[in-house]
Amino acid sequence: MSDDRLDLDDFGDLIERSDGDVRRAAEERRARLGPPAGALGRLDELAEWLTAAQGAVPVRPVEAPRLVVFAGDHGVAELGVSARPAGTATTLARAFLAGESPGAVLARQAGVPTRLVDMSLDCEPGELPAAVSAHRVRRSSGRVDVTDALTRAEAEAALRAGIALADEEADSGTDLVVLGDLSVGGTTAAGILIAALCGTDASVVTGRGGGGIDDLAWMRKCAAIRDGLRRARPVTGDPVSLLAAVGGADLAAMTGFLLQCAARRTPVILDGVVSAACALVAQRAAFRAPDWWLAGQGSGEPGQTKALDRLGLDPLLSHGVAVGEGCGALLALPLVRGAAALAAELPERKAESSPASAEHDLLDAT
Repeated sequence: MSDDRLDLDDFGDLIERSDGDVRRAAEERRARLGPPAGALGRLDELAEWLTAAQGAVPVRPVEAPRLVVFAGDHGVAELGVSARPAGTATTLARAFLAGESPGAVLARQAGVPTRLVDMSLDCEPGELPAAVSAHRVRRSSGRVDVTDALTRAEAEAALRAGIALADEEADSGTDLVVLGDLSVGGTTAAGILIAALCGTDASVVTGRGGGGIDDLAWMRKCAAIRDGLRRARPVTGDPVSLLAAVGGADLAAMTGFLLQCAARRTPVILDGVVSAACALVAQRAAFRAPDWWLAGQGSGEPGQTKALDRLGLDPLLSHGVAVGEGCGALLALPLVRGAAALAAELPERKAESSPASAEHDLLDAT
C-alpha cells in the first residue's frame, strides 16, 4: 500500500476468502456429531463461519473477544436530526468509560474488555484519557448537507488510524471483534452512505436512530440525507472521497478497521446501521471482505436492512436494539461462543456395527 495517497483498492488483493476447504472439513466433521442435521439451526452455520475464519478443524473456542467502539460527533446534528443535542456525544463517551452505559454494562456482563476510540468528539482532547483520544483526527465533523465532513487528508488519517487499530487488536491476540459506534448524528451520515452505494432514495434509508426521534425530526433527517446524497453521488466510485464528503472521522476509521481486520483474518461481529454502512463502503473496496464479518442483530433501522441485504449478511438476532455501542453485537456473542463450544466439544459418533458384522463378532468370540 502506498505511503503517500491511500488507495483502498489495494485491499482487493490483500483480503482473501475464508478457507473453503476448512469449511468443508467442518461440515464433514459436523455430520459425524450426535445431533442430527438441522437440529442446531444456525449454530452449525456460525461454527462453520468461525472455523473457516480460524482456518482449523475443530473450531477453537472464542477466548479473547474485544468490544471496539468508534466515537465522534457529526455537524449535521445541528439540524435537529437526532434525539440528543448536537455535540453531546462526549457525555455518552464518559458514561461508557465509567461503565454506566448500555454497551459498557453488556460488555461487563459478558466478560468482554472494551476499547473506546475518540475520532472526532466535540470536546478538547484533554477532557478524555489520552489513550482514548490518541487517534483523534478533528473536533466534530462538517455539516454534510452543505459541506464535506472531512478533508481528504483527514479522511486518510482516520482510515489509517482504523487500520493501525486493527493491527493492534490482531497482534494482541484478539480472536473476535465486537464492533460498535458512539455518536450524535452518525446514523444520518450512515444513511447517506447507504443510499449512495445502494442507489436508493433518502426516504428508503431514513430511520429514527437510537433515540427514537419524532415525525418532525424524521422529516429533517430525511431532508439532510437527501441533501447529503446529492453531494455523495458524484464520488461514489472513490471510497476515500465518499467518506470525506459525507462520512466522518469515526465512520472512516471504522471502515479502515473493517478492511484491515479482514486482511488480518480477524472475524468481526457488526452491530447496527453505522457499522453496516462502513461495511458497505469497505465492500466497495474489497468484495471478499464480508466473508470475515457477521451481522449481530437487526436494529430495525431501514438503512441497516438495505445495507445487510447488499452485503449478503443475515442478522443473528432481531431485537430492534438501536442504542449503538455494540449492544446488538454483544447480544449475539453468546450464540457465536455457544456454536464454537458445541462444534469443538461434542464427541464424534462411533461407527455402528451392522447385524451381520455383529453376528460375525459373536462367532469369533465363541
